[in-house]
Amino acid sequence: MWFRTLNYSFVRREWERTWRLKEATQLIERCKVSPRDMAFSELTSRAVLLYDEMIKVADPRTEDWLLMSSPLPQSIIIAAYIFFVMSLGPRLMENRKPFNLRRILILYNFSVVGLSLYMCYEFVMSGWGTGYSFHCDLVDYSRSPQAMRMAATCWLYYFSKFIEMLDTIFFVLRKKNSQITFLHVYHHSIMPFTWWFGVRFAPGGLGTFHALLNCIVHVIMYTYYGLSALGPSYQRFLWWKKHLTSIQLIQFVLVTSHIGQYFFMKDCPYQFPIFVYIIGLYGLVFLLLFLNFWYHAYTKGQRLPKVLQNGSATHRSKKE
Repeated sequence: MWFRTLNYSFVRREWERTWRLKEATQLIERCKVSPRDMAFSELTSRAVLLYDEMIKVADPRTEDWLLMSSPLPQSIIIAAYIFFVMSLGPRLMENRKPFNLRRILILYNFSVVGLSLYMCYEFVMSGWGTGYSFHCDLVDYSRSPQAMRMAATCWLYYFSKFIEMLDTIFFVLRKKNSQITFLHVYHHSIMPFTWWFGVRFAPGGLGTFHALLNCIVHVIMYTYYGLSALGPSYQRFLWWKKHLTSIQLIQFVLVTSHIGQYFFMKDCPYQFPIFVYIIGLYGLVFLLLFLNFWYHAYTKGQRLPKVLQNGSATHRSKKE
């Protein structure tokens, strides 16, 4: 009897020791981290710490506004937009007929014209026509009516960038895939992403000049798109299509020139110089991208209205 009891106790102790050893081994395995995972974890931790430090100096006035709590919501929207227009949308439309969106496009384009006109007015009345010098213009962080008006206009401009994503979605639904270029998608993705930081940290001052210019250009552009959507009977009024790219090129030259003067000022205490570099880089990158677009699209008249394409073809044949 005592032998059986001793044997049972021995087996039980061995089983418990084996089980504890197995648990310890599993715990060690779970704790093992590859160098790549360690590097990623360290990079993530540094990014979080940097964001925490940076958000301490953010503008408290815009903290509770829509999409302003963190950059995560807008990042999800932008990622979903890129996925839809580059992958999901074209696949869904592959075996479908293109949608007829003529009436929607007319309403949409002229609505954007109206919104852009309104933002032009607000940018002018909140600073660019009521006191800004077009040189070293600082951000007014007070809660004065004019400062709040500028901040609200900056947020509206930021939000309008999400509305303008419909441009690409309409291309997908109409199966105009050739117009979904890298330049187009890059522009519609980078603008809202960078402007979140603009609204959150510097809603005003010299960093908003390019937004005013962009609104002016959009009034012209979306007027063209609206007239184009009205149908063939309006094609004769669209002879100025080629000049749209010229206007955009002028816009980026003005943006780069305006922000570039910062580097020649002896004393300009602009609160966030990092935005000067971002806007300057933005102006140069888009200037080069649009120059490349101009070269490939218009040197052979491939993107001109049909009236001008025919005219160019006739002119070439006469020369030959």
